[in-house]
Amino acid sequence: MFTGIDEVDWASLRHAYGSAEDVPGLLRGLASADPAERETALDGMYGAVHHQGDVYDSTLACVPFLLALVADPDVADRGGIVELLVSIGSESEERQDSVEDGPHLRAGDAVRAGAEVFVRLTGDADPSVRRAAPAALVRFVDRPALVLGLLRERFAVERDDRVLLALAEGLGLFVRRRPGRAADALDLLTAQSSARYAPGLRLAALGQLADCAPDRLPPDLVAVAVGLLRERSQRRPVGRDGAACPHSETLVRRLRRLRPSDEEGSQLLRTLHRGLGDRTDDRIALIEGQLSCPDSVDRCNAVWMAAGLFREWRADVTGPVALIGDQLGGDEDRLRDASVSVLGDLFHLAAPAADGLATLVSSRPDLWVRRWERAAPTLGGPLKALARAGDSRATPVLAQVLAGPVVPDDLGHVISHLGPAAGPLAPALRHRLGGVPPDSPGVFERAVPLLSALTALGDEEAVPEVLRLLRGLPEGLRLREAVVESAVRALGSFGSAASPAIPVLRALLSTGYAAVAAGALWCVEGDAAAVLPVLADELAAGRPGRRAAAGALARLGASAGPALPGLVRMIGSGDLWERVSAACAVWRITGDGDQSAPVLRAAWAENPYTRRTITTCLADLGPAGAPLHDLLRAELAAPRRHLAMTSGGYGSHDVLDDERLLRGCEEALASG
Repeated sequence: MFTGIDEVDWASLRHAYGSAEDVPGLLRGLASADPAERETALDGMYGAVHHQGDVYDSTLACVPFLLALVADPDVADRGGIVELLVSIGSESEERQDSVEDGPHLRAGDAVRAGAEVFVRLTGDADPSVRRAAPAALVRFVDRPALVLGLLRERFAVERDDRVLLALAEGLGLFVRRRPGRAADALDLLTAQSSARYAPGLRLAALGQLADCAPDRLPPDLVAVAVGLLRERSQRRPVGRDGAACPHSETLVRRLRRLRPSDEEGSQLLRTLHRGLGDRTDDRIALIEGQLSCPDSVDRCNAVWMAAGLFREWRADVTGPVALIGDQLGGDEDRLRDASVSVLGDLFHLAAPAADGLATLVSSRPDLWVRRWERAAPTLGGPLKALARAGDSRATPVLAQVLAGPVVPDDLGHVISHLGPAAGPLAPALRHRLGGVPPDSPGVFERAVPLLSALTALGDEEAVPEVLRLLRGLPEGLRLREAVVESAVRALGSFGSAASPAIPVLRALLSTGYAAVAAGALWCVEGDAAAVLPVLADELAAGRPGRRAAAGALARLGASAGPALPGLVRMIGSGDLWERVSAACAVWRITGDGDQSAPVLRAAWAENPYTRRTITTCLADLGPAGAPLHDLLRAELAAPRRHLAMTSGGYGSHDVLDDERLLRGCEEALASG
C-alpha cells in the first residue's frame, strides 16, 4: 500500500508547519497495529497535512496512499481515514468560487480518481467503514444509478443503527447533489420515515426531508419528532458514547471529549433544525418539546440546538429561554453548564431565565468566581449571565466579589450591562482602579475593564483615579496605547466634571493619541478652536487616528466646517471603515446627505458590521437621515441576524450586537 512512497520528494512539499518530510511516518502510522500510534497519526494528519481544512501539495500527494489504506481490510480504523478523504476531497466544492489555482481546487479530482474503492467499502465488515462510506460514495462516484442502487441495497441488509443513519444522510446528499435523479431517492427517504422503522432512523429521514423536500414532511412534524426523540431515548444504550481511552492525549481525542454525551442524537436534531431553516415557529416548538423531555441528555442537546437558533434568527424566544432557565436547578452538571453558557450569550434576552440564574447564584457561592490553573480568574458563568441579563440581583453579589481578595479581570466589562443598577458598585470600582499600579505588567487586564465600567456608569467622581493611572503609565508598557485610550475616553465621558484633566488632555494633543485626546477635550471643555486644528492635521497626515478624528469632528457639528475638505477626501479612502466614518461626519456637520448617503448605503450592503455605526449616525441626524430609513425598515423586517451573513464562526457578543442594531434602527426611525 506504500509503493512509491519513498520516491516522493516529501522534503520539497509543504504542510501547515513547513516541510512535509515527516508525512511518510504519519501515513505508515495509520497502518500501525498499535491503536495509540494510529490515533496519533490521524491526529497529525488533521493537525498538519489537513490543518483546519486546508489542502497543501503534500495533502494531494497523500491521497493515493490514503486510498490504498482504506482498500486494505487488514488496516484497522479505516473509517477515520475515509472521513479524512471526504474532508480533503470536499474542499474543491467549498472553494469552487475561488479564483485561486491551488491544491484546494484539485482535491476533489484527486479523491475522485480512486473513488471506486468506496463502492466496495459500503459492504465492508467494519461498521465504522460502512458508516463513513455513504458520504464518500455520493460525493465522488460519478455513476448515480449505481450509487442509488447501492444505497437501496444497503438499507435492505444493514443491521447497524449508526450505519443506517449514515445511509439516510447519504440519500439526502444524493438528492441535493443530483436533483434530476432525486425522485427515487426521495421515495426511499420517505419510506424510512414511516412507522415501521426505528425512531432514530425515522428522525434521520425527517431531517433529510426537511432539508431537501419539506413538502413530504408530516403536517404534525413537531409532535412526531418529539415523540420519536422520547422513544429513542428509552431505547438508547447507556455509556455507549464518550468511552475513556488509555492512550496519550491527542487533538482527535480532545475533540471527541467535547462532543455531546449523545452525539448521535445531537446530530439527528441538528440536521432537522438545519433543514427547517427559517421556520422559526416550528423550531421553537421543537426546542420546547426537547426541553420538556424526561431524559436530561435530550434536554442538554436541546439547549445547544437553542443556541444555534438564538444566534442566527430573530424570533420571540421567551418560551425556550424560560425552559432553559428551568434546567439550572437540577443536579446534572453537564446540563447546568450548557444552560449557563447559552444564557450568558443572550444578555437581556436571558431575562425569562433570570429567576433560575438568581437562585443558582445565591445557592452556589462557589460558582461566583472561576479559577483556572494557568490563567487569571474570571467571573463565574451564572453570575456573569445574571449581570449580562441586566438583573439587579447581581449587584450585591458583585459587590461581594469586588470586596474579595481577588477580582476577576472581566468583572468590569460585565458590570456595564447592569445599567443604572450597577450604580452602588461605583465606589468599589474606583477603589479597585486606584489600587492598580500604573507600571505593573498586568495593567491592561486589570485597568481597562474597570475603566469600561466607570465609563458606562458615567462616574464623575472617578476623575482622580483615572488621572493617577494616566499620569503614571511608563513608556514601553505592554498595551500602553489601549490603556491610555480607555482612560482618555473615560475622562471624555465625564464631561465638564473632568476639567482637572484638561492639562493632561492638552499635553496629549501633540502625541500619537491626538485624535482621541481631542475628542475627549471637546467633551470636557467644549472649545472647538482648541481641537479643530489637531483633528484637521490628523486627517491630512493620514495617521491611524483618522477614524477617531472623523468621529470627533462629527460631534463638533457645524463648528467642524473648516475640516470638511479633509473629510471629503477621506470619503474616497480605500478603507471601508474610514469611508463610513468620514461620510457620517460630513453628513452630521453639513446636514446634507447628498454626498454621504450613497457611500453609507454601499457600505451597509458590503459589510453588515458597519450597520451599527451607520444606524447611530442616522439616529443623531434625526429627520435629516430619512434618505436611508428604508435600510432601517428592511433590517427590522429581516428574520436573520445580520452577523449570520458574514460570520462563519460564533462570537459571544453576536446576539448582543444584533439586538443593539435592532434597537438602534428603532431609535433612528423614531427620531425621524
